[in-house]
Amino acid sequence: MAEYHFEREARTPQSEAYSIDDGEHSIGRVDLHFTSSATYGTLAVHTSITDEAVQELLASIDEHLVSSADPYRENLILTVWRGEEVGVFADDDTYDEDDSDDLDEEDER
Repeated sequence: MAEYHFEREARTPQSEAYSIDDGEHSIGRVDLHFTSSATYGTLAVHTSITDEAVQELLASIDEHLVSSADPYRENLILTVWRGEEVGVFADDDTYDEDDSDDLDEEDER
């Protein structure tokens, strides 16, 4: 099983968003939304990710992100998209992907 790394990009009381890499390349993103009985999410992966790798990634998301956050949930429902990244777009022209760390610090205040 491949080793996946998750970097949180955003968090609210009921949701989280993570970028995903395999140690060498960015391979996707997952957005999770937690309810009292289930966790819903959208997983977007690069076109090069195989069906087998998607299954491994789903298991890793469940183990590392979902079960650790809410071990009593009844169901995990993920929609999977496969494509390629076009870019990151923001209203603020000075936005840099590295600035996302600053957003987390502001949320903690």
